Amino acid sequence: MKKISRVLLLLLLCAAGWLAWALLLPVEMPAGGYKLLVGPNRTMKQIAHSLAKDGAIRDGQLMVALARITGSDRKVKAGLYRLEGSQSMLDVLDRLVQGHPDEASLTTIEGWTFRQLRQAVERNPDIRHDARKLSDVDLVARIGLGDASPEGLFFPSTYLFTPGTSDLDLYRQAYATMRQHLDAAWAARKPGLPYTSPYELLTMASLIEKETSSEADRSMVAAVFVNRLKKGMRLQTDPSVIYGMGASYQGNIGKADLRRDTPYNTYTRAGLTPTPISMPGKAALYAAAQPAETDALYFVARGDGSSEFSSTLEQHNQAVRKYILKKGQQ
Repeated sequence: MKKISRVLLLLLLCAAGWLAWALLLPVEMPAGGYKLLVGPNRTMKQIAHSLAKDGAIRDGQLMVALARITGSDRKVKAGLYRLEGSQSMLDVLDRLVQGHPDEASLTTIEGWTFRQLRQAVERNPDIRHDARKLSDVDLVARIGLGDASPEGLFFPSTYLFTPGTSDLDLYRQAYATMRQHLDAAWAARKPGLPYTSPYELLTMASLIEKETSSEADRSMVAAVFVNRLKKGMRLQTDPSVIYGMGASYQGNIGKADLRRDTPYNTYTRAGLTPTPISMPGKAALYAAAQPAETDALYFVARGDGSSEFSSTLEQHNQAVRKYILKKGQQ
């Protein structure tokens, strides 16, 4: 019995020693410091895995367990953290929980409208909100864009900034980034496309962005829209109708909505919409600039995230019966 007790005591002492070593003994950070980017949706498991893999802590699983026990995993603040000198695991976890990143972050998403962008900016506590009381028109004027419509002009990405940065500066940065990507897409565009300006390419990209999230289908959707424009056919894309409905859209779109004319109803009006309808990402911009080589004029969602493309109305109607009507009868 005494031997068992001694063994247990030895095991407990070893475990305590290991815990002290893993938790309290500092780890020397690389020369120049270690940078850890914590995104808004990054989990403690992902954070700890990165830290352990890079040698900034000794045991990732232990950090996850400790964070869960103390509730710290729900308190980590997004941003860029610079860890310098010697840091123990407790030091690192405390830094993340205290939420004082060297650089804060703002993440914006492909397909967002300008209204959604403004909401994200205004919710971010690290930003100085100089534009909060400005109208959209006044905001655009303040960042030097004159009387342009703000829709689609800002590139969706993750932006790092020093806490206390003005929201106006972030809007300027997002606009400059969109200009950079748009100019590159415009320069790389295929010949013969029915766009007269980069702004029209941007508008097309915004429609593509809202129409499909499938990487494989983007260039095909672009091709269908381009082929329709060249033939004088209406684009007939539901996302533009929804955008034109504004606040009256409640999650469903009916036949009456498709017939109700607005400047953005591509069932009742020919050509592109008067402005973009969302913030397109790089992939949508390049799809608009380099559509696939196809004679397809129609597409319908298969229900798995992909689309069925057709060159004739007869083929399209067959696809509708297969993927829409049949599904509705099940």
